[in-house]
Amino acid sequence: MNLTAIKAIYNAEMKRFWSTIGQSIVSPVISTSLYFVVFGSAIGSRIDQVEGIDYGTFIVPGMMMFALLTQSVSNASFGIFFQKFTGTMYEILSAPVSSTEILLGFVGAAASKSFIIGSIILITSNFFVDLHIQHPIIMLTFFILTCLSFSLLGFIIGLWADNFEKLQIVPLLIITPLVFLGGSFYSINMLPEIWQSISLFNPVLYLVSGFRWSFFGVSDVNITLSLIFIGLFLSTCVGIVWWMFRTGYKLRS
Repeated sequence: MNLTAIKAIYNAEMKRFWSTIGQSIVSPVISTSLYFVVFGSAIGSRIDQVEGIDYGTFIVPGMMMFALLTQSVSNASFGIFFQKFTGTMYEILSAPVSSTEILLGFVGAAASKSFIIGSIILITSNFFVDLHIQHPIIMLTFFILTCLSFSLLGFIIGLWADNFEKLQIVPLLIITPLVFLGGSFYSINMLPEIWQSISLFNPVLYLVSGFRWSFFGVSDVNITLSLIFIGLFLSTCVGIVWWMFRTGYKLRS
């Protein structure tokens, strides 16, 4: 294992993250504050509690999951796509660096960025609501697995995309709608029965629900199903990335 190569790729990606500290750090704080103003105050004034939890507190796991999913995908996809766009990806591929080392460098950096942003949102939330985490180990497990899984998904999108338009298709047209329809800011128990059944086909629901359970001990689906889903999703992404490197898909043309 070439640790020097992994460190070089990781540090280069993290340097780009810290060089845009306004966008990387300040933006999540402002966005979180706005969510609390709009959802916590405006909507929360009309919704007293959800599942016995104050509405402002109830939406914290959903806000964090929304940020983790979008930031993980965006950071990882742009990181690898930028290398392809500038042509430096071919220099990396021609260097004595294995596909595993390339993957660990890029995905590790993207997951680290998402973890930092998620942590900032969690800290900021404590200024607005009284937040207690019932199952911190499970919360941290979901936290880390989500960062890794969706960073892998972003890496796949970055390899697949041929232009900036394709780079935005999945985050904007698929992930964002699934997050908003996946119970991030409400419980599916508030929906009519037919929509509750339809919501169960939304994969993001299992992530949000499991993450919320780690905070409050309540969820829309069984916590075991949530853990199984994130494990299967992570394994699937690893398999797809392995196939891409093995076949040279979008890498050698």
